[in-house]
Amino acid sequence: MFFRKKKVSGHAPEAITVPAHVGIIMDGNGRWAKQRRLPRSAGHKAGAENFRTITRYAAKIGVKYLTLYTFSTENWSRPAEEVNALMSLFHDYLEEALRDFMDENIRVRFIGDVSAFSPELQALIHEVEEASAPKTGMVLNLAMNYGGRAELVRAAEGYARDVLEGKADPKELSEEEFSRYLYTAGQPDPDLIIRPSGEKRISNFLLWQSAYAEFVYFDILWPDFKPRDLDEAVRIYSQRQRRFGGV
Repeated sequence: MFFRKKKVSGHAPEAITVPAHVGIIMDGNGRWAKQRRLPRSAGHKAGAENFRTITRYAAKIGVKYLTLYTFSTENWSRPAEEVNALMSLFHDYLEEALRDFMDENIRVRFIGDVSAFSPELQALIHEVEEASAPKTGMVLNLAMNYGGRAELVRAAEGYARDVLEGKADPKELSEEEFSRYLYTAGQPDPDLIIRPSGEKRISNFLLWQSAYAEFVYFDILWPDFKPRDLDEAVRIYSQRQRRFGGV
């Protein structure tokens, strides 16, 4: 999909290519709260509200797949009070999704080991996936209790199990075949990965899938990340020459 920026200083408007798959590492909620002398839970609440805004805007501009890093396998090591606050936010979001978000033409999927969550939260996750399954618009992947290394271990276990059961032949293993065992099976790899907050690392996010993704970093904390910043990331992406290892 293409859209054009407004004409500036007499120059022709700039053609922009919207990436099919965008991943966002939503980072900086705690620092946002600290800057305002608020509890970290307030930062997570502000981040959750911004998540809704950016998700709807991404769908509006034509993103086909949006993967948001919501809760990592390492986040369990945070203080219990903060983890509990996050679980409460997840619960509230899922209930809202069933009540209001279903008006959007967005299919919601969860990637990660959701078995670690409470039975009530797992039931809501399943209900949201089932309710949004008929949607034909943007696919929203919520990475919850997700880690790139854990995903690869899980995929290797799944493949080994199929080999033992005679469902797979190691002599025919390819990158495409192995990708079928990932959480994102059947989806294109991310074209663009965005990380607000000023940090410049991947933090165990989509390790396999991001092999040739373009990265854009912002010195903006996630609650302050606006639709215009997503526009800017897409503009930067459009200026990149993607060679995929070629010339």
